[in-house]
Amino acid sequence: MLKRRAIKKYGNQLLPKLQKRYGEQTFYNASQVRSTIYQCNFNPSYLPLGYLLFLDSCALNKVTATEFPELCMRKYKQEIKDYLSDRKYYGYLKLLNL
Repeated sequence: MLKRRAIKKYGNQLLPKLQKRYGEQTFYNASQVRSTIYQCNFNPSYLPLGYLLFLDSCALNKVTATEFPELCMRKYKQEIKDYLSDRKYYGYLKLLNL
């Protein structure tokens, strides 16, 4: 239950928090996403999900290679998509299907 709640919070609340803190942008940088997650009480275990949603692909590759070298983002994205489709929840996370 905690996993679903944490993922839903990312899908429902992370974008509005980022917009409130940094203004409306197409993409955010890693430090903006990271600080919002830690300072606004999001589960940091899903930090890669925040990166996946709000970083451009070049920044995403660079940051994950540095911070999560053991994590394959393609597999991680598929795992999250599978988890969400099993639970029929998307919210803002529908962007993962793009």
